[in-house]
Amino acid sequence: MLEMFSLKGQTAVVTGALGTIGQAYCKALAKAGANVAVVDKASRGAEELVDALVGEGVKAKYYNIDLTDDRAIDGNVERIAADFGRIDILVNHAGMNIRKPALELTMDDWDKVIGLNLRAMFAMAQAVARRMVPQGRGKIINTASVSSVRGHPKLAAYAASKGGVMQMTKVLANEWAPYGINVNAIAPGYILTQQTEGFLSDPETMRSIVGKIPMKRLGKPEDLVGGLIYLASSASDYVTGHILFIEGGRLID
Repeated sequence: MLEMFSLKGQTAVVTGALGTIGQAYCKALAKAGANVAVVDKASRGAEELVDALVGEGVKAKYYNIDLTDDRAIDGNVERIAADFGRIDILVNHAGMNIRKPALELTMDDWDKVIGLNLRAMFAMAQAVARRMVPQGRGKIINTASVSSVRGHPKLAAYAASKGGVMQMTKVLANEWAPYGINVNAIAPGYILTQQTEGFLSDPETMRSIVGKIPMKRLGKPEDLVGGLIYLASSASDYVTGHILFIEGGRLID
């Protein structure tokens, strides 16, 4: 039974790999047996992460890629495919947020958030899918959010981007199912990460958020990896176009 969750010998590409969740994803994929292409615009911590992945007995390599540069994506995806032999899994995780009231949000802010969270995610999925089609198989896992369906204040650009990710995931799943490519998304709730710790450091904000979560705690990166391995493995071969909310019950009411 557990064999269906094995990723042994497969290659996974993880974008936004050096963030808190991205690193947890990379380590979980390696523990499941996957070779990992570590993709991030940043480089701090890359060597340490690659060493940790290699320590799991898999192949791992870091790629410094600016995903907002359309021209860089296809060439680098080709390089990754050449280095690893194939790409079986794409974890489309890179993203950002600019938290401002809508009246203060600049169009530059809007373009930055939409550019990375939605445009780059589509470009990366497209480039990888072109290499999955001849294989007749592939798993693409996008990062959506509770904000895909909730209109939280000060998140106009972020919510728009994540709503777009949700619908894009469904369209790609529909179009690429005939090629054996499953496209799904993980939609986290509030997860304690480097990106959120500043916002959540205010005790009143923390109490307000936790008070709305039935499980009465924030999520941890480790709460997401079970869903990731499920969607990356053959256990989910008949699942596509699904948005897996992992949010402690935040959306129950």
